[in-house]
Amino acid sequence: MAAKLDYHWHLRKVMADRGMFSTTDLIPPLEERGITLSSSQVYRLVVERPERLSLKILIALLDILDCTMDDLIEPIATAAAAKKPKKAAAGGTSVTEGVGELRPRRARITGVDR
Repeated sequence: MAAKLDYHWHLRKVMADRGMFSTTDLIPPLEERGITLSSSQVYRLVVERPERLSLKILIALLDILDCTMDDLIEPIATAAAAKKPKKAAAGGTSVTEGVGELRPRRARITGVDR
C-alpha cells in the first residue's frame, strides 16, 4: 500500500493561542500587509482546510501570528486503499480477459424483401 499525503490545518488553534477568537480579527492585520480579503474569505480560511493558499497570505499569517509553518500545517500520511481489478458481470473474469467473448455479435440481415 502506498501512503497518501494529507495535512491538518491548525490556523484556528494558533489564533486561539494568540488570543484571537474571532475570524474577523485577522482582517486588519492582513490589510496592514497589503492583503484584502472579505470576512467570508477569512472565515473559510480559518474554519475550513484550504486546498490552495497564496504564499503571500501564508507568509502574512506566519508574520501576524508569529509562528512557523509547522505550527499551521501538520503533514500526515494515510494508508491508501488497494485497488481491486474490476470483474466482468458474467463468468467472473476480469475486464481485460476475454473481452471478445463478452461483446455482442453484429446482426446480419439477409434476404430482405422490399
